[in-house]
Amino acid sequence: MARNSRPPVTGKHRVARRTKIAMGAIGLAIAVGALAVAVTTGRTGEASADAADPSLYIDINKVPAGSNVNAAVKNKGAKGSFTVDCGTNADGAHHNPDNFIAQPGIKNGAQHLHDYVGNVTTDADSSLKSLLAGDTTCKNGDQSAYFWPVIRIDKEDEATNEGKNQKAKQDQQGKTGDVQEDKSGQDAKDAQDQNRRERQGQGGGRAGLSAQQQGDQNDGQQQDGQRRQRNQEQNNQQQDQNRDGQNQDQNQQQDQNNQQNQQNQQDKNKNQQNQNQGQQEEELGGPQGENEEVGDNDGEIVEPESAELKFIGGGAQQVVAMPLGLKILYGDAKQSTNGPKNARPSWTCTGFEDRLTDKYPICPQGSKVERIHAFPNCWDGKNTDSADHRSHIVFADQQGKCPQGFKNVPQLQVTLVYDIPQDVQQNKQYKVDAFAQEEHNPRSDHDDFANVMSKQIMGRLVNCVNSGKTCAE
Repeated sequence: MARNSRPPVTGKHRVARRTKIAMGAIGLAIAVGALAVAVTTGRTGEASADAADPSLYIDINKVPAGSNVNAAVKNKGAKGSFTVDCGTNADGAHHNPDNFIAQPGIKNGAQHLHDYVGNVTTDADSSLKSLLAGDTTCKNGDQSAYFWPVIRIDKEDEATNEGKNQKAKQDQQGKTGDVQEDKSGQDAKDAQDQNRRERQGQGGGRAGLSAQQQGDQNDGQQQDGQRRQRNQEQNNQQQDQNRDGQNQDQNQQQDQNNQQNQQNQQDKNKNQQNQNQGQQEEELGGPQGENEEVGDNDGEIVEPESAELKFIGGGAQQVVAMPLGLKILYGDAKQSTNGPKNARPSWTCTGFEDRLTDKYPICPQGSKVERIHAFPNCWDGKNTDSADHRSHIVFADQQGKCPQGFKNVPQLQVTLVYDIPQDVQQNKQYKVDAFAQEEHNPRSDHDDFANVMSKQIMGRLVNCVNSGKTCAE
């Protein structure tokens, strides 16, 4: 179904989310008054990823003709084609930074924004079941999911005016804890006074008493001592009983306290998990503001002027039907980490399709920026996915043949055309959304597809390709 184009952004550029975070951190440092704040450009220890490196742009006229890696098989094998009209997401109605193929179940896991056409329900939690229940933008009812990273125009060099605050460090350690008063000298003096008073009490009778009087006094003192001993024993027994009761009460109270503490800790852990999940989603980069800026990806989104989804033979003499639920990746979103093996040149300009480059093209007047994504087309005949999301489906060779045990399936070719102003191209101010470590390298360009076509649509597709027909729905 057709989408209405959204009005262009006229010079407005939202303050990027990272700038707001930096400003907030500076304000906090000023408020506490004891922290030193250091501001650097971009990430600590990394170059800013806001703008693409100027060396990653090239005049399309300087790209050698005949460098289209797909040209070798273009005229080989079955020459039919089947094109599906699923629109262009022109109004930006379906964006998110999810990827249910590469990062299933992880909200914002892609850390860059995708354009979607086809299935309208595609998100991090998508499954074959949910996709089969979803509506679609495709005119023929194809419920497949097609998605690729958006392109943005950024006319501001934010690398020079944005920074991330480093954590401030205290210059000296704070003195914490209470100062304890040394009372040992006073305690010793009190003990000496007590001993002196006891000695005076035991030997301090009046002088001149007779032996009888002294004896009677001693007997009385002995009896008093025995009474005091009996009373002390009774008191000790009572104290023991009281202590036993108190200990029992204390144990019961301690058990109750332990249970309450355990419950409180469980509640605390649950709250912490919820907070961590929210923080993780925030750190992974949920879209922010009218430009849906996410992670290090900012600027005005440019939707494709056209999005052609065409299935071709890919050099094969005959193709077989794709299985329902087949997942295919094109390119490598993390090519800087994974190496160049899966990265493929996909950039060109209209009228220059005989050449592809792994740099951002600068097109001549009257020509437009173009991305061509030709997907792998040799299926292992068994699996709809694999642990690396690649082993189950690979590229045919230059003759259109598959490795032993693999079968040729129709090759999906996605062609995207963008109307990017000439001055923006010349000033090197457009870039593809990417993971932060890619720093907007055009080699990280990629595309994703999940087959949710009905048997009827897939049957028509295979027939058109194998019979040499040019079909469009």
